[in-house]
Amino acid sequence: MGAASSTYYERKKASREDTTTETKMPLRGRPVTKHSLTVCGNVISNAQIEEWLMELVSGEEHSYGYLLLTECLHVQRQLIINKKKVYRLCKKLGILHPQRRKKVHYPRRLARNHTITGSNQVWQLDIKYGYVAGYDQFFYIADMIDVYDRSIVGIHIGTNCEAKHVCEAVKKALQSRLKPEESKPIIRTDNGPQFISKAFGELCEAEGIMHERIPPKTPNMNAYIESFHATLERDLLGKESFESFQEAHEAVRNYIDFYNNRRMHRSLGKRSPTAFMKWVEQTTDSLEKYTRAV
Repeated sequence: MGAASSTYYERKKASREDTTTETKMPLRGRPVTKHSLTVCGNVISNAQIEEWLMELVSGEEHSYGYLLLTECLHVQRQLIINKKKVYRLCKKLGILHPQRRKKVHYPRRLARNHTITGSNQVWQLDIKYGYVAGYDQFFYIADMIDVYDRSIVGIHIGTNCEAKHVCEAVKKALQSRLKPEESKPIIRTDNGPQFISKAFGELCEAEGIMHERIPPKTPNMNAYIESFHATLERDLLGKESFESFQEAHEAVRNYIDFYNNRRMHRSLGKRSPTAFMKWVEQTTDSLEKYTRAV
């Protein structure tokens, strides 16, 4: 009939009741029921249900939450009632258990703006999926990019990707890129389970790494690694069809080698990341135009 669903389901509004002190508006939605039915069709008032709930929490079921209290009413009283109504009645009676608080081992540090003037100041880390047609399965690529010189500094490729695999990739990157006396980079990630894990938090604390996490739905704050993943998809993963995991892993590693050592980047003055780092060490020119903002 062309009527909107909200119009169909909305309860017919009562006329406004104007008084000298306030204007009362009608409530929206289905009215709260004042009774429930048993399996046999008997009508049980809310007052009786509240009495049964108080009996339950005064007995052996005192440790039950509203979900198990709902089940008790189903089993013991043959009552047809859903968990939402039981929750509402328990809240009215003040017998809800306090909600458990999630224990946070390492507080979240939100990403903030940085001006990057050299290598190994900020690394961005993320996970991408590849596809092996021969097995009809996906594989994981966890990789890090240096924001300044665009090098892929660490990578894990495998059929699974847990926090321990990400931690191992970070450790290898630190060993290969940094001298013992050098300061550690800031590592920026999203809020994936590998990055909010206890293992990753312990690694950052042990290595003296500042771990930043971007807010949800803001991939632009991880733009450098997202851009690399788009390039990887366009140049390799979206073109090639892999028949085995070994073939896929080897192809990705070969592409990373090409990307780091031979692929020219316009943002690096048409140099590869390796050539750009050598040029930075040798040049006496101003590097102001290569300053990054993240």
